Amino acid sequence: MTQTVDAFMQAAIEEAQQGRNEGGIPIGSVLVHDNRIIGRGHNRRVQQGSAILHGEMDALENAGRQPASLYAEATLYTTLSPCPMCSGAILLYGIKRVIVGENQTFMGEEDLLKARGVDVQVLHNDNCVKMMSDFIQKHPELWNEDIGV
Repeated sequence: MTQTVDAFMQAAIEEAQQGRNEGGIPIGSVLVHDNRIIGRGHNRRVQQGSAILHGEMDALENAGRQPASLYAEATLYTTLSPCPMCSGAILLYGIKRVIVGENQTFMGEEDLLKARGVDVQVLHNDNCVKMMSDFIQKHPELWNEDIGV
């Protein structure tokens, strides 16, 4: 069952769409604190020739340096289940809540996050599933590179 998309997940979806429009991988993320977006980003590995700029990493980078207390109160929204690298950053910075658009096309480290006390909620968003499914079908080699296959 698809849940209603709130403004923060919609912002993450818009970031994913921007990444797709730039010729990259359609994964977007926003970091929210105190009911406002403090960092937004999208997967820019292709666009920047980067090894690490997944959507979550880009959002964290764009949020800038923050105190640990802010991260502990923040929520990370991401259109796709976080990979091991992004999950490590979530754990490193003590982010306690992650809202995931979908985990059907890729199941990241949700179990690890949950085992470490992170509240992970998956929305099963049809738009997120379609965006990733279409991309994976059209660009399997790029997708495999992104997830380390």
